[in-house]
Amino acid sequence: MGQCPARIPRLPSTKPKPHMTKPTRRQLANAIRFLAADAVEAAKSGHPGMPMGMADIAEVLWNDYLRHNPSNPDWFNRDRFVLSNGHGSMLHYALLHLSGYDLPIEELKRFRQLHSKTAGHPERYETPGIETTTGPLGQGFANAVGFALAEKVLAARFNRPEYEVVDHRTWVFMGDGCMMEGVSHEAASLAGTWGLGKLTAFWDDNGISIDGEVHDWFTDDTPARFEAYGWHVVRGVDGHDPESIKAAIEQAIAVDDKPTLVCCKTTIGFGAPHKAGKEESHGAPLGKDEIEGTRKALDWPHAPFEIPQEIYDGWRANGAGTLRQAEWEQLFDKYARQYPAEAAELVRRSRGELPEDFVAQADAFVAKVQAEGATIASRKASQNAISAFAPLLPELIGGSADLAPSNLTQWKASKSVTEVDPNANYVHYGVREFGMSAIANGIALHGGFLPFDATFLVFSDYARNALRMSALIPAHVIHVFTHDSIGLGEDGPTHQPVEHLASLRYIPNNDVWRPCDAVESAVAWKSAIVRKEGPSVLVFSRQNLPHQPRSEEQVKLIERGGYILADAEGGNPDVILIGTGSEVSLAVEAKAQLDAAGIKTRVVSMPASTVFDRQDEAYRESVLPKSVRKRVAVEAGITDFWRKYVGLDGAVIGLDRFGASAPAGELYKYFNITTDAVVAAAKAL
Repeated sequence: MGQCPARIPRLPSTKPKPHMTKPTRRQLANAIRFLAADAVEAAKSGHPGMPMGMADIAEVLWNDYLRHNPSNPDWFNRDRFVLSNGHGSMLHYALLHLSGYDLPIEELKRFRQLHSKTAGHPERYETPGIETTTGPLGQGFANAVGFALAEKVLAARFNRPEYEVVDHRTWVFMGDGCMMEGVSHEAASLAGTWGLGKLTAFWDDNGISIDGEVHDWFTDDTPARFEAYGWHVVRGVDGHDPESIKAAIEQAIAVDDKPTLVCCKTTIGFGAPHKAGKEESHGAPLGKDEIEGTRKALDWPHAPFEIPQEIYDGWRANGAGTLRQAEWEQLFDKYARQYPAEAAELVRRSRGELPEDFVAQADAFVAKVQAEGATIASRKASQNAISAFAPLLPELIGGSADLAPSNLTQWKASKSVTEVDPNANYVHYGVREFGMSAIANGIALHGGFLPFDATFLVFSDYARNALRMSALIPAHVIHVFTHDSIGLGEDGPTHQPVEHLASLRYIPNNDVWRPCDAVESAVAWKSAIVRKEGPSVLVFSRQNLPHQPRSEEQVKLIERGGYILADAEGGNPDVILIGTGSEVSLAVEAKAQLDAAGIKTRVVSMPASTVFDRQDEAYRESVLPKSVRKRVAVEAGITDFWRKYVGLDGAVIGLDRFGASAPAGELYKYFNITTDAVVAAAKAL
């Protein structure tokens, strides 16, 4: 497939040299322990305890079971490994280095230093072999559920008898902290419901967190909890006994209709004479004397960062990834000959490429919407856009947190992933906003899908950290939020977002679109689909929004995030009105009154401020010239955000308090977000 190297290099001989002694499993695991302890010591910060405690589990998994290719970390059919307890990042870096990834020892020596490939927590795209950025506990586990769901749905779509071209597993390490986080409950419940038989989670049951022994605050019967979620659970595994670990993994592989939780009893800081089993080894360097004591206790006579060649040979001899990829490529070649259309489609989707005609067809749909001129709620316009684009994008997979009839995220061809259908494309997440968005991140990172999720805008708070991670990773996910303001009406302040738009705009690398009508809604969807550099947030109204007339050129300018919707006569305004979403119509109405009063007025619609800010200076100046200081912004949300556009001497019509329960029209009047208020503010300037 596209990412695969053109030539498969010959594997080096794995035959040990006569003078070498074959290392034991414990010695192979100890290489992880001391790389972790020495790197943390060199950095004077980090978490040595978890890598030392989980080293034996990692050694068995990576050497005996994990299907991967260090020479090609992006091989499509590789197993996915996720370190959910990402503070133990040196475990992952040690594994990558020892297995032969492009992560030299010099990078381990620079652990936690500026511009190194060994950041404090694993970062996708910074380090070869890292599948997802982890650190906020529990989210890596939820990402792993997304990986496993993507594999299952892709396999149902593309595999054929004798041609299982999508056939890989997802393995995730998680600690007590991951288990405590609520997102792990949400994700585990869904994984059991979906029967993700190729997902295996290893619980590092060491009984220690930062505050000490967890028995005072973590007394769940965790195995029983996972069994209740529909998981296969392997209890009582000695996390320091390779045979016990192997037996548990074999059990996991044998159960193909349920995900598996392997409960591993381990000792945090294993081998440290004074700090093993104690919180002191969790998040601080062991100290020079303790590390020396550990070397003696584990019979490791080597200097810091010194790995004997026989240890390297012991690791890399077992990582025959190039051969595995070559075998898979032979299978895929046969598949492509028999199923050429399916093979080409899988290659395209695995590369994240859009169909060649998508942009042209999307533009045609936008033009059609502009010509129709419908007055509808933007959430309905969003559904229309989904219905138009989904047939063009078989990789589109949607979902909602139990609000599909309100978010309007389903379309005619929606088919639930719980059904036995090769074209499954819809996920009913239930009321699990955080888990939903974190799982969507995993689906996107797996490849082969473009996921979108949905809930009410006010409940973006529940998903907030997963939204942040979408932008940080970054992941190509589309987050859909409806019921975008006090315009939702009677449900009242608990459901009326006020600060949310500004808050989401302040997330770096996060494009937030709040369209003013059906046309801008269609353009927002197209832009989110085309954008690969990170996530997009699409924010839609419950109430109907009037269509705005535009020229063909204006329609094209929507993609620039902000544009002149209605200009002053002669293009030389006295005042500029800026609006988004449902408030754009207020600005347009205000312009008519101001023009009649002899005040030349320009209306700027700014559906995506971050996109507008990325435009060249000349374009931004043409829309918001510095010479026109009299500016009024209007949006049914907090006002401070708009000061960057109107300045301290401009005016903002908005809402700096929580809403109230009443019909939408009454609320806009009560909070003075009206045409008259915009006119008065402009005249006052």
